[in-house]
Amino acid sequence: MNGSAGRAGLDPIETASRDELQALQLQRLRWSLKRAYDNVPHYKKKFDAAGVHPDDLKTLSDLARFPFTTKADLRETYPYGLFASPMRDIVRVHASSGTTGKPTVVGYTQNDVSTWADLMARSLRAAGCSADDIILNSYGYGLFTGGLGAHNGGERLGATVIPMSGGQTEKQAQLIQDFRPTVLMSTPSYALTIADELARQGCAPTKTSLRVGVFGAEPWTNEMRREIEERFAIDAVDIYGLSEVMGPGVACECVETKDGPHIWEDHFYPEIVDPDTGAVLPDGSEGELVFTSLTKEALPIIRYRTRDLTRLMPGTARSMRRMSKITGRTDDMLIIRGVNVFPTQIEEILLRNPHLCAHYQILVTREHNLDEMDVFVELQPDDAPAIEIEQREGIGRDVAQHIKSLVGVSARIHVVDPENIERTVVGKAKRVVDKRPK
Repeated sequence: MNGSAGRAGLDPIETASRDELQALQLQRLRWSLKRAYDNVPHYKKKFDAAGVHPDDLKTLSDLARFPFTTKADLRETYPYGLFASPMRDIVRVHASSGTTGKPTVVGYTQNDVSTWADLMARSLRAAGCSADDIILNSYGYGLFTGGLGAHNGGERLGATVIPMSGGQTEKQAQLIQDFRPTVLMSTPSYALTIADELARQGCAPTKTSLRVGVFGAEPWTNEMRREIEERFAIDAVDIYGLSEVMGPGVACECVETKDGPHIWEDHFYPEIVDPDTGAVLPDGSEGELVFTSLTKEALPIIRYRTRDLTRLMPGTARSMRRMSKITGRTDDMLIIRGVNVFPTQIEEILLRNPHLCAHYQILVTREHNLDEMDVFVELQPDDAPAIEIEQREGIGRDVAQHIKSLVGVSARIHVVDPENIERTVVGKAKRVVDKRPK
């Protein structure tokens, strides 16, 4: 895992100066605001209510005067009310799972689909991929944007794409052995499930043809990166995206640095805001990530609150700014006895122990009017036979002490054998089971 990759073939804007980039952003931002205002009654109503007009944007900082967009706006206008293009120009529709209400629906013109493929190809190139690669695409196909987004980007890059989709883990492992892909694209938690299955089939995950993994669609820590890289002997690269903004490929790490995804700022303008007040925060401050699309035709999205908590940092391998690892979400945050807890905080502590792996689940209950947190975590498969009950209890006490010290809550830790926690077969792992009364 040397992370070596050249800069050949980069789009000129990837290494442009900040002044050049910001001039382009301002031009495109004016276009996007005007498109939303002129073609989407919902946006016109919101802008008018806030007392702002697209012509009021004189500098990039003026964007802070415009109202936010949230999932509630997409659900209120369900299904097509935020589209700025007539349906005859819409060539594709995707939608979220809708597990908490109506799904959020997004549309794409032909130009949008082409731009998306370009940005996914740019992301894959940044991850160290090329036309010589064979990509096993284990993101889910269908209404979820992951599968088709990754697929089209791989083809645009010129790579060979195996459209496996999620699930059928035994077949995934078999295809890795038979088809010899060099790139795996999936959620990070599912990658570890595939590693377990490879081992079960008698194939050492470190001995496969894979050399790069491009993982996203759920928050994951650098500790999980380390585990994936050690299990597979690959470079594990973080890709970021969300359907409302485009899909996968809004930002991606560069394999030569692996220091946070570079945001493709020529197409998406990022802000960090205070989750409570909405005030824009300076670069380097942690807060909620907000995106405004700069080039989308079908669904221009203005100041979309992603609910992801991160911070903006200067560019390194590219001149565009980076975002740090997602530390959590404002809407998956657990409040336990008055303490804000994110699953990624727990994961980071668990994976500091070399005997534990990234298969874990947090169970939250309420006993006698008090919140209780239990964490179930599996032992590393190679370590499990040698670790007796007493040692497991000791590991549990040590982890619980770190959680209490670093997070501020008490937890009961259950160190269990491999294969005891339900595996994710498609998409994102279910990290939290909250059984408290609503």
